[in-house]
Amino acid sequence: MSVDREPWPTLDELLREEAELELAGLSETDAYQLGMLAVAAASEQRLPVSVGVWRAGRQLFHCGLPGSTADNDGWLRRKGRVVMRFEHSSLYMARLCQDKQVTLAERFSLPASRYAAAGGAVPLRVRGTGVVGWVGVSGLPQLDDHRFVVDILRKLPR
Repeated sequence: MSVDREPWPTLDELLREEAELELAGLSETDAYQLGMLAVAAASEQRLPVSVGVWRAGRQLFHCGLPGSTADNDGWLRRKGRVVMRFEHSSLYMARLCQDKQVTLAERFSLPASRYAAAGGAVPLRVRGTGVVGWVGVSGLPQLDDHRFVVDILRKLPR
């Protein structure tokens, strides 16, 4: 399901998407159910991804599916750090850097070893609170990673 040749969403489209995905809350049980929903969908499609859900700096869910590697886990954490630093999806920050023709390291002095502006991590924004964490996958091309996560979040009750 590679979409690398498809045009990237604009920054405005990504901002609208983030607003649309706002949640009513995020308990530990909610994080587990979100993670399991992602694992079920990825397993059904036989996707070789790592899935993670974090809240307030704490990992509440992780699963590495068949075909994923420790490298996917590293990419997942690096993309998640971008979400928590900027409170936007890692694809939003990748698009921002692409539009400015700079890297995240050049624009914000962030080490590439700890931060990755690549699609796949999306903020978990709670109504009335703001960004409390993130959910992400790693193992597919970055646009596919991003769209997979967005599709899962759209299945949650608002």
